[in-house]
This record gives sequence, C-alpha cells and structure tokens, in this order.
Amino acid sequence: MANEVKDTKFDQYLEFPCQFNFKVLGLAEPKLVDEVMSVICRHTDATDYSPSVKPSAKGNYHSVSVKVTVTSKDHIELLYTELGKIELVRYVL
Repeated sequence: MANEVKDTKFDQYLEFPCQFNFKVLGLAEPKLVDEVMSVICRHTDATDYSPSVKPSAKGNYHSVSVKVTVTSKDHIELLYTELGKIELVRYVL
C-alpha cells in the first residue's frame, strides 16, 4: 500500500490554487499538532497556518483542522498521503 495511487476527482471540482481544509484525527499526544504542521510546512510555501484542535469526548483523540493553500490535485493527494504516514494519526479527512 506504500505506492497507493489515488484516483480522486479534486481537479474536476476545484480551481487551483485554492484553500483546502484538512482534518487530521490522531491520538491525544502533545506532539500531534507539531507533527501535522511539520508535514504541512514541508509541502507548502507558507508557514503561517493556524491549526485548530478539538479533543474527543473521552479525550483519547484530537482533531486537528488546518486550512491550506493547495496548487493541484496531486498536491492534495500528496498531503493526504504524507499526513497519513504520521504514527499518531488514525484518519485524514
């Protein structure tokens, strides 16, 4: 699954560049936000993104939402893939 090819339709519905909201669900660890933002900053030009964090009802998980400027369908797919590789992450929406 490491070389999974995504066949999304983002290019049919979005005009690039545009703002795209990523929601990352992961374990409620202090380093989750830093790791998510490290991936975002590595693959985008800007460094001034402001993530919002919401804990789950029981506090075991955190939802990290961040709006990112993306430049293409491939850019979105790359970010989904790279965010999903973070050990603490369970889902990327």
